[in-house]
Amino acid sequence: MLLSAPITFVGGKGGVGKTTLAAARGLTLAGQGRRTLVVSTDPAHSLGDALERDLGDEPVEVAPNLWAAEPDADAAVRRRIAQVADDAQDAVPHEIMPAVHRHLKQAGSSPGMAESALADLLVDRMEEVGRRWDALVVDSAPTGHLLRLLNLPTLLTPWVLGLTRQRERAARAEAFADVVSDRGPDMAEDPLLKRLNERRHRLEHAAVLLRRDSQVMLVTLARRMVLAETARAVEQLSEAGFVLAPVVVNQIPEPGAAGPDTEEALRATRERFAGLGTVELGLRTNEPTGPEALREIGEALPG
Repeated sequence: MLLSAPITFVGGKGGVGKTTLAAARGLTLAGQGRRTLVVSTDPAHSLGDALERDLGDEPVEVAPNLWAAEPDADAAVRRRIAQVADDAQDAVPHEIMPAVHRHLKQAGSSPGMAESALADLLVDRMEEVGRRWDALVVDSAPTGHLLRLLNLPTLLTPWVLGLTRQRERAARAEAFADVVSDRGPDMAEDPLLKRLNERRHRLEHAAVLLRRDSQVMLVTLARRMVLAETARAVEQLSEAGFVLAPVVVNQIPEPGAAGPDTEEALRATRERFAGLGTVELGLRTNEPTGPEALREIGEALPG
């Protein structure tokens, strides 16, 4: 199952070990000779700590066939705002540009802007799979963020389509208002309309890639509260049409060392995810960081 899709999202509740397993998965794929990129979409980046390397926006090679990146969400927002301002400069009257800049400044701090900007960066990386990369592993933020991130292309596409239609109507009105010319509206030269259409096509393509070429590997712990959140994520992702890999149950104590609550939670986890299957990883005495320790974990994963 874990070999069936070139794109793997690793998700789960905060603190379950997503970053460690994403890095381990990437090293396993790289060891098979695949050009693999591991990218973090968690604003609280720790992928570089796991790999013991300094990471940034652009992928850097951290091991043979393995690259890693930690995109800066704030920088991505600033780039997007600058791009919109440049497009507006050529499409709206000069006298209203100050109002446009004020609006963009407010939009830059609005809720969801960072997630949307990270989603754009992620789409860029997804579109590189098959050309620049053979495999992509995404170290996702906690479950709620992962669900929003995966659903964002589907949610945004109708909104962008609505903006496109509004812009088309505005362009037609401007053209027909010009009574001295019988020339029809040249909307192909409208930079805002061009950008909206490009974004719509990218989002539509991303929605296809997310369901056709991707899988979600959820990580959980043998604890009832974590089990409940993982179960909700499985239901929501399944209903949305995403392919799910076996659930990884991480940090399981040695036999005899677990208390009755942990053992009961482990039994409940096995039963709850019997249809998907589970992969069980033991609790380690030392925190696994660096390629050598991570490769050992990757070998315990199926595939």
